Order: sequence, then structure tokens, then C-alpha cells
Amino acid sequence: MSRVQVNLGERSYDIEIGEGQLSRVGEVLKSLGGRGRVAVVTDTHVGPLYAKTVTDSLDDEDFTPRVFTVPAGEPSKCAGELEELWDGFVTFDMDRASTVVALGGGVVGDLAGFAAATYMRGIRVIQVPTTLLASVDSSVGGKTAIDLEAGKNLVGAFHQPAAVLIDPATLRTLPERELRAGLAEVIKHGVIRDAAFFEWLETRIGKLLELDGKLTGEAIKRNCEIKAEVVASDERESGLRAVLNYGHTVGHALETLAGHGGLIHGEAVATGMVVESRVGEALGMTAPDVTGRQKALLERAGLPVTVGDVDTDAVVDTMRHDKKTRGGRLKLVLPVRIGEVKGVEDVNPELVVRALEDSRGE
Repeated sequence: MSRVQVNLGERSYDIEIGEGQLSRVGEVLKSLGGRGRVAVVTDTHVGPLYAKTVTDSLDDEDFTPRVFTVPAGEPSKCAGELEELWDGFVTFDMDRASTVVALGGGVVGDLAGFAAATYMRGIRVIQVPTTLLASVDSSVGGKTAIDLEAGKNLVGAFHQPAAVLIDPATLRTLPERELRAGLAEVIKHGVIRDAAFFEWLETRIGKLLELDGKLTGEAIKRNCEIKAEVVASDERESGLRAVLNYGHTVGHALETLAGHGGLIHGEAVATGMVVESRVGEALGMTAPDVTGRQKALLERAGLPVTVGDVDTDAVVDTMRHDKKTRGGRLKLVLPVRIGEVKGVEDVNPELVVRALEDSRGE
């Protein structure tokens, strides 16, 4: 097992990585002073595979668990499912000493985390991610949210978990598409923060797709270290943490316009990275080889790097509703070189349109 700490003073917590973590949920919660009722929030795909292991671990430590299952997929990140969780927590007699365990991918983590952040003005949550994307990104850092029709993650709260428990063995049950999508965030972290890690990925991406146990654990740990460093420096995204949004402003717009079942999050981020890198080239701030290296690595990971026949004006309009914009002016994180990115205010929309057109497909 390996451990990474997210250093946030009295709200610091550990990310524990290693096989067997699901059977340690009860033990870890007890060590944190937890007691009483525990809502294990999961989805229709993950619950049948792993919920019993988690509830057994809670039973063993004298907790009272109950499983709450939402439909698998992005549509569950909505106000309706959130309200059902709140009502379920009340029926289960949960109080301020109760705990939520988020068992699943990014949708479950975001939804359950937001439910925990808002129920009785905030109760403890433990994140137990079961996808690569959630393991390396969304489970760490305390961002919780639901979607609105206008865009992703527009309603949410910062609510740090009490612990994050990652079992790489759960990745073996992931559909290949979800595994590849998770690699988009892994690659992103190399681009924004660690050139050496990006080079490491360039020589090992094939083994990661094969879920080589040692390499997968190393990749997850390094990603968690990068995310922890950024979150510890800027918990509420007032400055440095914005670098984590690289690829996401364009990516979220593409994901929203594609609709449910079109692009999944990692696929949209991969394409968004290529488009945003091209915007950086147009501004003269991105080194010539940067887009090409990203594109090559993303393609080797089996991820899309072209936007197809998208309505470029609709993309820009959707970007204006992104929570990172200010007064309708576009704000993007753009690469300077591999390992370094920079936030740019008031980006000319025409540059985005041109980058989208250049990314329609080669």
C-alpha cells in the first residue's frame, strides 16, 4: 500500500492506494472517529460488484450501513437524484455524526459528495473510487457538484473527504472505454505539472492499457501527488488550482453538446486539450511540439483528438456559461511547454473557433 497526504491543516486527509482497500472502509472510518449510520452511495454497475465488500467491512466495525443505488451514468448527476438521496438519508435517520461512502466513479463521487456537503449543512464523506478517472482526479480535492441542462457541474460545493481509498483491482472490471477515458486525466497531469511524468507515460502507455499492476499503482500515486500538491496550495481554485482545468473548458462544452451517450468526460477532455493547445499556438505562447506530442500520446491511449462536425459557435456559446468564465469573457488554461501551463484571461473567441476548425479531423 502507498499513501499520499492532502495537506489542508486540520482538514488534511490521506489517500491510500493498494489492493484490498474496499475491505478496509470500516476500519478506516472507525480510526477517524466515525460512528452510527453509514450511507453507501453507489450505482447500478458498481453496486452488484463491490457494495457487499464495503458493507461487510462496516458491519465488522459495528456501523449500521445502508446501500443507496442510483442509475449508472451522467444523467444521475441531477437535482432529482440528489433530492432522493436527501430524503433517503432522512428516512434512514442519519444525523450529523453519520457518514456517506461514495463507492463508484466520478458521477457517484460528485453526487454523493454534494449530498454529504449539504445534508445537515455537511457530514463526513469517504471517497472510494472504482474508475481510473475518479481515482486520479475527481475523488481528490473536495469538488462536488451536479449538472444543469446548461452545463456540467454548475451547482456544487467544496467538501473535502475524510479519506480516499483506492483499490486498483477495481479497474479490472472497467469497460475498456472507461479505462481509456481515465488516461486523459493522467496525461493532463503530466502536461500541466510534470514533464518527466509525461515522458514516462510516452514509454509506458501500452502497459497501462494492459493494467500492468505495478505501473498502474505508480501512475495513480503520481497523479494523486500532483493533485494533492495543487489542492494544498489552492483549495478553492482562486489561483493555482485553475491549472487542473486544462482541456476542460472546451471539453465540457463538447460533452454538453454531444448529449448523454455522445462523449464521456475523459474523451471530451482529450479533445479539449488538443483544441486548447492549438489556441496557445495561435497566441504564440505554446511551443511548436507541444500539441503534436499530446495528440500522439492521446491517440496511442485510444482517445479522440478531433471534434468532428461540431457547431463551433455553439461550442463558444456553451463555454461562455462555464463556471470558470468571468462576465462572459473566455478564460482558458493553455500550455507553455510540457509540464507548464498558464491561465489566460479574455481569450478571443475567434481563436477558439479557428482551433476547433483545425481540429475537425486530419
